[in-house]
Amino acid sequence: MERRHVIVRGTVQGVFFRASCESEANRLGVTGWVANRPDGSVEGAFEGSAEAVDQLVKWCRVGPPRAEVTDVEVTEQEPVGEIGFEVR
Repeated sequence: MERRHVIVRGTVQGVFFRASCESEANRLGVTGWVANRPDGSVEGAFEGSAEAVDQLVKWCRVGPPRAEVTDVEVTEQEPVGEIGFEVR
C-alpha cells in the first residue's frame, strides 16, 4: 500500500479535474480524496497499490481534456487507510 500527496498547478479548476480524477481513481481502485485550493491549484491524496497510485499520479500530469497542467508536486506519505474516494 502506497500513499502520495499531490498538488497540481495550471488550469485545473473549472475543467472537471476533480470529477475526472474521481472517475480515474475508481477505475484504478485507488482511495483518497481531491479538492480545489484557494490559489487555483488542486490537491489530492491517493492510496492503493504502487502501480495504481503511479498511474493516477501520471494521469494528474495531463488531467482531463480542458486542463493545462503546468506542475505536479508529489510527496510520499504513510498510508492512513482511506476508504473510497472523495471529491472535497
